[in-house]
Amino acid sequence: MSIPVVDFGAYSLSEEDVTDDQMQNLSKDLKTAFTEVGFVFLKNTGITQEEVDRVMAISKTFFLQPDEVKQPFSRKSFAHNPNHGWVSLEMEKLNPRRPGDLKEAFNYASLHPDIRWPSIKGFQEIQTSFFQRCTELSLRVLRVMAHSLGLNPEVFLGAHRLIGTDENGTTLRSLYYPPVNHETVRKRSGEFICAPSVPGAALINVADLMQRWTSDQFVSVVHRVLLPPAGDPSTRQSLAFFVQPDDEALITCCDGSNKYPPVTGGDYLTERFNASYGN
Repeated sequence: MSIPVVDFGAYSLSEEDVTDDQMQNLSKDLKTAFTEVGFVFLKNTGITQEEVDRVMAISKTFFLQPDEVKQPFSRKSFAHNPNHGWVSLEMEKLNPRRPGDLKEAFNYASLHPDIRWPSIKGFQEIQTSFFQRCTELSLRVLRVMAHSLGLNPEVFLGAHRLIGTDENGTTLRSLYYPPVNHETVRKRSGEFICAPSVPGAALINVADLMQRWTSDQFVSVVHRVLLPPAGDPSTRQSLAFFVQPDDEALITCCDGSNKYPPVTGGDYLTERFNASYGN
């Protein structure tokens, strides 16, 4: 089994709206991907390679600076949003049984006007523009996801109204870390499959909270990034956009069941941060 590739052109950011037939086709494709694999490649989203390249380039400029220059922008240095800012090597531990992760990150999590920014020309403007573009695309994907389950779009969209404010934890992460032999994801059956590079496509995955929200209809599978081979001195970059519900949004099973207890978006995210960074 491989990760499906779905053409999102009918509802790309360059389109005003989508027809009923197009929505039906997209819903069918995404439902198949998210119930069977948990991942999907979306092509023709409207976000261009040029936009991605700009964020990659400006992020690399930041990461290549000495640590003492990046330190003033560290995560937890900003009162309005403690998740905003630079994460140094081995600061984060996504697997509690392993050492700290060998990667740096810059979390763009706040659009607050008082946030301090690195003195790199274009850094704030490029990050802000890309954050907003990813937000627009994410809301379209959420609408299709709701439709695929026969839900009113407001079930998902209504819980994401505050993206871009400090009452919502959605985060654009620029990552800088060693390359890998290959990236793999694990299916429901427990078997890992490779996630190849698909030029121009965005790799979308169901997160743990969405699996909980959909009472396990959509599956959040384990995925991993392997260490580089011995002697490989090169580095790797990536961009990840983590879409979170509003802090006060109450997440309950959308099928009306009590399979999982209700939880607010903010409380759930705090639990995950405590697990990754320590209490």
